[in-house]
Amino acid sequence: MAPGIVSPCARDVNNRTKTQSIESQADPGDIVALLADPTRIPDWAPDFADEVTGADESGWRARKGGRDFALRVVTNRDAGAVDYLRQIAPGRQGGAYIRAVPRPGGGSVVVMTLPLVPGAEPTAIAATLQKELSALVSLVESI
Repeated sequence: MAPGIVSPCARDVNNRTKTQSIESQADPGDIVALLADPTRIPDWAPDFADEVTGADESGWRARKGGRDFALRVVTNRDAGAVDYLRQIAPGRQGGAYIRAVPRPGGGSVVVMTLPLVPGAEPTAIAATLQKELSALVSLVESI
């Protein structure tokens, strides 16, 4: 490559999300069932919420550090998808996008993607994601 030419693979990309994954012995359906119950979020993702209350019909409310926020839970059991969405800016929703897919030979692979807010440290977010995924898998496998 000529001097001064930057390879497309080497360019600095402004990442907007962080994604982590983990493998589990648990069936994807069992993982989705636990994720579809947002009241369990504090059990495996205490950095996200201290408490979740409400119901699908009336809406979910989450509390973190004394602050309340509305939480919308979008579940597609056939696709192994559960998304936790909240308002991140006026007129914009974002949150955790989680997929549990079958692993060849049994079990599952769980993938979670989070948007990076301005000023967020990607390595710290990746560490939190890995901690939460490990706690989720431990919780599901203990049931």
